[in-house]
Amino acid sequence: MSNVRYVLISGAGIAGSALAYWLHRYGFGVTVVEQADSIREGGYPVDLRGSAMDVAERMGILPDLRQAHIHSARASFVDEEGEKVASVAPEWITGGVRGHDVELPRGTLAALLYSITRDDIDYRFNDSVIELIDEGDEVSVAFKSGARKSFDLVIGADGIHSNIRRLAFGPEDWFTRPIGFCYAGFSMRNTRGLSREAVCYNVPGRMAALYAAGHQPAEVFALLAFAHPYLLGERGREPSFQKDLTAHAFAGAGWILPELIEAMRVSKDFYFDVVQQIRMPRWTRGRVGLVGDAAYAPSFLTGQGSSLALVGAYILAGELAMNASHEQAFAAYQLKLYPFVEMNQATVEQGRSGMIPVTLEQLRERNSAMCCETASTEALPSRGRPAHAAMDLSEYDHLASAISLP
Repeated sequence: MSNVRYVLISGAGIAGSALAYWLHRYGFGVTVVEQADSIREGGYPVDLRGSAMDVAERMGILPDLRQAHIHSARASFVDEEGEKVASVAPEWITGGVRGHDVELPRGTLAALLYSITRDDIDYRFNDSVIELIDEGDEVSVAFKSGARKSFDLVIGADGIHSNIRRLAFGPEDWFTRPIGFCYAGFSMRNTRGLSREAVCYNVPGRMAALYAAGHQPAEVFALLAFAHPYLLGERGREPSFQKDLTAHAFAGAGWILPELIEAMRVSKDFYFDVVQQIRMPRWTRGRVGLVGDAAYAPSFLTGQGSSLALVGAYILAGELAMNASHEQAFAAYQLKLYPFVEMNQATVEQGRSGMIPVTLEQLRERNSAMCCETASTEALPSRGRPAHAAMDLSEYDHLASAISLP
């Protein structure tokens, strides 16, 4: 294309590294800035489904994804005494397709994408953007390190709390759509000997879950989610306040909640946030754009954040490669991806009703439905939710061989 050669990407996560891969493949010069000092490994499991698997195949990483696949065998629901209420294949909850989709730790996916780009991309860790000046023909960028440099485009791939979105589009609360829950995540010892499975405990408006990623891992990932008006103010950013709030929400709950709360208190990787989506009328402004959670986070209740990141990065890079200007490319990116994003964000209600029923009646209905499925776990759906595979990517297939590299 004529007016873009050098692109700055903020964020070395899934969306950022995937976009860097495709832009480099199409001949662009790419710099990735990341505020952390390295790729963040470990973390909670994520899923890749439908159209995202098509992107992964085009990247040539399917064998690595299959090897890292957790192969979760079941998701069990227990009562306050720890007695099993139901046990189902995870696909009944996620809407996925066994044998096609993959589940792996988020950090494993991020590390894989970094490994296939690090030799070709200028990664700058332990730094971040503090100022953007769109000068019309380029973007002047000031970095926390003190450096200043100009780029043809700047793309924010820096997550739901995007710094680039704040600098270029406005405050975060302009674009957030809270779902009505908070959640805390952390790792803890696998004291129950869990293996390739999830165990969930619910009371109305609250969920506690343990995820074992692999065969009897030494640690499991714990998730505590609860209904809350989420107006936390400045104190809401303090880990001590977040832990107290979570502990209070689960006070008096059964199962192994005292053990989970104790593990949360001493966790080294504690993470807390509001369950929310990012909804924006436009993902680009001038020479600045957004991709992945920074633009259209669907919330963890959809299980589609990583898939949207891969598909969005692929389409954005493809449009930049095919169009004569960034304005045309940005407009096509928005036009083609927006319906796919809307479809996947709309699945949040299915995820909420399945994972965190808010009333006793809804909880009983969910458990009853799960009990019915327990006896038919072999009859898994052959196709996932329509939203997962709704993006047609075929028009980009010719790019790798047709684009003339600068």
